[in-house]
Amino acid sequence: MNTSQQLRDHLRRIDHRGYPAYKDLAGVYQFQGYVFSIDHVQGDPFASPSRVSVHVNGKAHGFGKELYDTREKRIALQDLILRRFSREVQEFTFQAKGSGKSGLMSVSRPGQEMLDRSACQFDRKTDELILRMEIGFPANGRSINAGELDKILFDFLPVCVKKSLYIGAYKPETIQKVLELAEDQRAIRDQLEKMGLVAFVANGSILPRANGISDKPMQGGIPFRSPESLEVAMTLPHLGQIRGMGIKKGVTLIVGGGYHGKSTLLEALELGVYNHIAGDGREYVITDDTAVKVRAEDGRSIRKADISLFINNLPNGKDTVCFDTEDASGSTSQAGNIVEAVEAGSRTLLLDEDTSAANFMMRDELMKRVVHAELEPITPFIDCVRGMYEEGGISTILVAGSCGAYFHQADTIIQMKQYVPVDITDAAKAEAENFPESKGTAVPYRLPSFDRRVKPVISWKKSDRGVKLKVMGTDGILLDKETIDLRYVEQLTDSEQLCMLGYMMRLAGTSLFDGKRTLKQVLDEFYGQVEQDGFGAVCRGNAMLSGLAMVRKQELYACVNRYRGLKM
Repeated sequence: MNTSQQLRDHLRRIDHRGYPAYKDLAGVYQFQGYVFSIDHVQGDPFASPSRVSVHVNGKAHGFGKELYDTREKRIALQDLILRRFSREVQEFTFQAKGSGKSGLMSVSRPGQEMLDRSACQFDRKTDELILRMEIGFPANGRSINAGELDKILFDFLPVCVKKSLYIGAYKPETIQKVLELAEDQRAIRDQLEKMGLVAFVANGSILPRANGISDKPMQGGIPFRSPESLEVAMTLPHLGQIRGMGIKKGVTLIVGGGYHGKSTLLEALELGVYNHIAGDGREYVITDDTAVKVRAEDGRSIRKADISLFINNLPNGKDTVCFDTEDASGSTSQAGNIVEAVEAGSRTLLLDEDTSAANFMMRDELMKRVVHAELEPITPFIDCVRGMYEEGGISTILVAGSCGAYFHQADTIIQMKQYVPVDITDAAKAEAENFPESKGTAVPYRLPSFDRRVKPVISWKKSDRGVKLKVMGTDGILLDKETIDLRYVEQLTDSEQLCMLGYMMRLAGTSLFDGKRTLKQVLDEFYGQVEQDGFGAVCRGNAMLSGLAMVRKQELYACVNRYRGLKM
């Protein structure tokens, strides 16, 4: 291993030389208290910044194993460290001068959710703390400006490391509060199943967000208060007893006037699959972590999915047991999204009437009389929702603003009044008796066929340069020349999750899909490896990237299913 002084000497030797001379710096250097690694050097000052990492051994960083001995505590502690490091780096980015990206110091900047990220990791075997980031190596034009890089590596970076990566930089109570929150959130998740719930919303939660471009809590937002009839108590290891609204398994309907908070509640439940940081307002909004938000998605491709539970007898004779299209309609896309969610192991579906296909959700009595059943290929969701729960164990939470027909199907009906939930189940059921439901329309649930066998992506396997990957925020991924549109996979919250999906897709397309095993067999086995080996299961011996965030199995399925190049 080289010393930091050798790095400094090398910098002086290459000063003012052509930019490619920076490549010689790649390697590992011992600094005081940590090891600094230059993992990849950018090709020119305008290219993607150089990737570097800081490694601090367990004895030096001082974070005892008991602080990260469970998955929840480890992710929470890593998140705390990364947020601190990110704040420190912001003070120094672009303080070093030069052309292009010279002087950029960049590290992941977490949002309101606590995600497992490659940017900050405790090595499970060695207890080493690893911080990965990017630095724009400075240049004047295309000539090396070694003095400015010296300033970054020897003046700026050590300050950030000292203030972030050692336990002495934190007050003990700061770490304690973060870990206690993580353990309390885990306790709520564990109790959901035991109590027969799919979600829990604590009293006092602030669900509205600041505005359309900020995920921070709304100032002056109305604190959530559970209806007494739906209130349950959770016993947490640190906070003690906490009370709030428990949403039971089954069919739950959320109704109310416009702008009264129906969709706000559903959006909080959507993101309740993740843990949130203290002060977010949704720290104790916890949802079954397999829950999937389902919507219509006109124009998406569907590859050989069994949507026959919902769609049959199409006038063009198209097979719906093995349905294949490049341009799905609103109803077929929503049917496909539900079937794919079930294939991914989802036990809870989240739907909003506003983003659903109207003809997929229901047909009223007059329409049934005018357009006879034998001429309608769509079996509406309202006819399947009870069977999906009673026979398939799949719960539904549905926001409805205009369709009262679901009152007959719901186990629980919650009305939002000025952001305050009211349990109106009994009153709504009584009123529904004046509007008799159609008889004989309920459809028994049967598990769709998941016999889809995916072939490898030949063009990817033959590529000499590798498969080009570009992430477009949270909208999609460009792989090779194909865009995977993920705009409507609404539980993806961070561009780093899409980066992770891109690398998972690239690996699956070149190494995992074989045309013999079913898609479910491949992805379930692959995700099992990811759960065991973390980001290493995706990088597989290559240098770890700084910008990856863990995704659920449900989003991996969603990404694969939206790849138009899928061959079966």
